[in-house]
Amino acid sequence: MTVDACKAIGIIDSGVGGLTVAQEIYRQLPRESTVFFGDTARFPYGSRSPEEVRRYVLEIIDFLESQEIKLLVVACNSATAAGLSHYQERCSIPVVGVIEPGVRAALAYTRNRRIGVIGTVGTINSSAYERTLKRYDPSITVISKACPLFVLLVENDLIDTPEAELVAREYLSPFQEADIDTLILGCTHYPLMSDLIQSVVGPGVKLVSSAQETAREVKEILTRRNLLYPLEDNKPSHRFFVSGKASFFQEIGTRIAGFPIKPYQVLLDS
Repeated sequence: MTVDACKAIGIIDSGVGGLTVAQEIYRQLPRESTVFFGDTARFPYGSRSPEEVRRYVLEIIDFLESQEIKLLVVACNSATAAGLSHYQERCSIPVVGVIEPGVRAALAYTRNRRIGVIGTVGTINSSAYERTLKRYDPSITVISKACPLFVLLVENDLIDTPEAELVAREYLSPFQEADIDTLILGCTHYPLMSDLIQSVVGPGVKLVSSAQETAREVKEILTRRNLLYPLEDNKPSHRFFVSGKASFFQEIGTRIAGFPIKPYQVLLDS
C-alpha cells in the first residue's frame, strides 16, 4: 500500500451543487475518503469572468493540497469551462472536470442527434459543451440555454415552490419546440431540480447529469495509477470546508449528502 493511495479525493464547487458529484463518488468508491470545498462566500461562479473563476479555483487548490489529496475533481461546470487545462498544468495530481464525462454520456443516449444543454451564463457563453460535443460528432445539433436562476433556487432551498416552476417553464420552453431527445444538466446544482426539469421537458427527453460519468472516470484513473484505497474494511472520512458561513451549508448539505455533515469555514485571501 503506497502512501498516496491513503490520501483523499479533493472536490471543488462554488456551493452545494458539487455534492451531487460527491454522492456518486461515495457510491462508486465507498472506501475512499474525500475533502469537499464549497466556495460559498464567492458563489455563484456562473456570472463571473473566466479569469476571476480561475483565480478562485487555484486558490482553493492551494488549500486542498495542504489536506493531502491524491486526485482533484472540479465538480463545477463554470469552473471546468473557465480553465480545466490551467488547473491540470498547476497540479502534480490528476485533475478531472465534469464537462467531458457529461458529453460522453449524452452522446451514448441520444438517438436523433439533437442535444440540449442548460447551464450558467459562464458555462453557456464559453461554448464548452458545444465544442466538446462537436469534437466527438460534428453532425450533432446543440441547443443551449443559460438558466442562472436555477442555482439560486437550489442554494436558497426554493426548488419546491410555484416560483421555481414558473422560472423552469420560462427557461425550458425553447427545448419543447426543438425536438431534442437528450438534455445535459450543465451545472452540478441542476440534478437537484431534475424532477421539476423532467416534468417541464417531458418524459421523452433523457436528462444527463455528469456526476455518474465523472465518478466513473475518477475510479478509472485511480485504478490505472494504483491509487485506489486497498483495504476493504476502511471507514472513509468525509471532510467539508466552505468559504462562507458554515450553518446554512450544513443544513442543505446534510440533506443532499444523505448523512450529517459538519463543515468548517476557511477564510480565503481574495
